[in-house]
Amino acid sequence: MDLATDLPICVTCGVQYAAPRPDCPVCEDERQYVGWDGQSWTTLATLAAEGFRGRLEPEGPGVYGIGSEPKISIGQRALLVRTPDGNILWDCVPFLDDDLIAQVDALGGISAIAVSHPHFYGSMVDWSHAFGDVPVYVHAADEQWLGRRSPTVELWTGDTLTIGSGLTLVNGGVHFAGGTVLHHAGGENGQGALFSGDILQVVLDRRYVSFMYSYPNYIPERPETVRRAVRLLEPFAFETIYGAFWQTVVRADGHAAMHRSADRYLHFVADPAPPAPAG
Repeated sequence: MDLATDLPICVTCGVQYAAPRPDCPVCEDERQYVGWDGQSWTTLATLAAEGFRGRLEPEGPGVYGIGSEPKISIGQRALLVRTPDGNILWDCVPFLDDDLIAQVDALGGISAIAVSHPHFYGSMVDWSHAFGDVPVYVHAADEQWLGRRSPTVELWTGDTLTIGSGLTLVNGGVHFAGGTVLHHAGGENGQGALFSGDILQVVLDRRYVSFMYSYPNYIPERPETVRRAVRLLEPFAFETIYGAFWQTVVRADGHAAMHRSADRYLHFVADPAPPAPAG
């Protein structure tokens, strides 16, 4: 199927819309921002003409990062998670062209797409169409942010959803009400892997994650939301946590890293105020 190469893509957040419009609601929300020079747009055709190209590189056992060179908008990379029952594309990126489609096809293609939150919707409908109209799983709590609707977008509800053997979506609700992570029980050679986007953001020392309502505007997430996310993830074993950007991966003891990260975060955001001076 031909790609929708002429549809508008927000330059700042990378979300593709179904028709031209003056504004990007995703960027006008307080978790994002409108570019300093005002709202601007691009398209897949423009990106290709400007020399952008796909980037596909290994990120872990059976896991390939997918992005672009140079980076577009937020700069996240998607992850192709290879499983015996079919490959899952975790999160999405704005860029796609025939060459990148061919590279992904060589790795077995895509059976389904799952997206953590609206900032990483990218051109997810085009990605679905390019690989045979595969389902795109988006939590219903984030339906209002869809820039382009399609029958392939499947809205789900509740705390968890099984999308394949050993593959579970978990709605932690961090960052967005529909903020979702993917657990792969068979990942990391059976030790388990968590694909967290920036719902649990792997930080730069890569031993911890953190939790934010808004990253660019430095608004911390509510303590009760963080506690709920940790409770929901407690039953799942995972050695590794794959974050949103290239090489942002907690490589060992991921489950414990989640706990110590939540404890550290809650110590700073939920610690009671010091007592007033005596007298």
